[in-house]
Amino acid sequence: MSIDPSANLSTDDADNTRRQFLRLAGGGMAAIATGAWAAATPEIEANKVTLPPLNAPTEQQEKPQDPSAPPARRVGFAIVGLGHLSLNQILPAFGKSKYAYPAALVSGDPVKARKIAAQYGIDAASIYNYQNYDELAHNPRVDVVYVVLPNSMHREFTVRAAKAGKHVLCEKPMATSVADCEAMIAACAQAGRKLMIGYRSQYEPHSRALVKLLKQNKLGELREFISANSQNEGDPTQWRLKKAMAGGGPLPDVGIYSINQIRFLTGLEPEEVFATTYAPSGDPRFTEVEASIQYTLRFPGGLSAACSSAYNSHKSQFFRVQGSTGWAEMSPAFAYNGLKLRTNQVMDGNEVTQEPAIAEKDQFALELDHMAQCVLQNLTPHTPGEEGLRDQQIIEALYESARTHRPVKVPPVKGPLRGPEPAESA
Repeated sequence: MSIDPSANLSTDDADNTRRQFLRLAGGGMAAIATGAWAAATPEIEANKVTLPPLNAPTEQQEKPQDPSAPPARRVGFAIVGLGHLSLNQILPAFGKSKYAYPAALVSGDPVKARKIAAQYGIDAASIYNYQNYDELAHNPRVDVVYVVLPNSMHREFTVRAAKAGKHVLCEKPMATSVADCEAMIAACAQAGRKLMIGYRSQYEPHSRALVKLLKQNKLGELREFISANSQNEGDPTQWRLKKAMAGGGPLPDVGIYSINQIRFLTGLEPEEVFATTYAPSGDPRFTEVEASIQYTLRFPGGLSAACSSAYNSHKSQFFRVQGSTGWAEMSPAFAYNGLKLRTNQVMDGNEVTQEPAIAEKDQFALELDHMAQCVLQNLTPHTPGEEGLRDQQIIEALYESARTHRPVKVPPVKGPLRGPEPAESA
């Protein structure tokens, strides 16, 4: 099946995208500089993008590097799918990565792939399509395959990568069914390869700062989590509105952020869920998937989450955690940048609202570096396949509730869901 998620890009859009990621920066192994990289920004010369030296700081305010950093070897990634996310976020992130570099491209559009390969210093021999994808097995430069394809294709290209002897970083949602998630986990385990799901919020510093706050019981007993993640999807022909390819509507695409965020922040797992969906009649966008979904998650100890996601409303990204002695919120939340964390706590008998000064880091660079460190140090990824499987179990329970108009119990957790915490210096 030859589908490229960038198929909806017009020629002008594609040209603009290429110019944009050249401005934003990316990386080519052939152009890596040596010595200190004081500005901590990628450089572009003759349409080539240079990576910073290994272990160079990615932020000017960053602390000196830990001398016990992984070996001075970059881990090679093959990017599978050259759509908006790969072009605008993932490939530019290599310019801010300390341990990873783009080693290969996989695309159904050979013209686009050749242009991007030239701009990122990727050998033309390391360009693949979806038919000869398995030949990655013979490319020693590629350690990890990053699957950035429509959701229904995640299983196939993860399993094929594992059989080719490559580790896998897969975008969320992990797949479109629990069965596919389980097959992906089994394939990687059988091949002795690592599987990581791209939950970037679990690596970015604002969310991690909030986890520390909650672990210190700064908000008291947790009572409620409120969240919304919505956006307008205009093109009725895009794959995100095709149930067979997406697995659903806004729930698996943007609603999954709310589900994963509360699980990550609290360390708790929902016991029961309830959901309602809505699809307006006559709107060609929603003949197969819901336009919006409102859902509730109930956790042990009385904590509940009230969430909503939509494809037919103005962009909205926020959440609030309400405790017995304070609250914390992020607005915007879930975005690639511009995140803001605010807290309200009782201090010396007074309510105090604060907005901590937290330096932003490139979320995709953090993911890439974590996966690279897992390969270099033989670690279990912080967000392995089991984490993606758990979210899919919850998603399927929510859709069952929406169909039956009844609360649905979530299957109990079997074994650990996350690996070790990512390195703070990543």
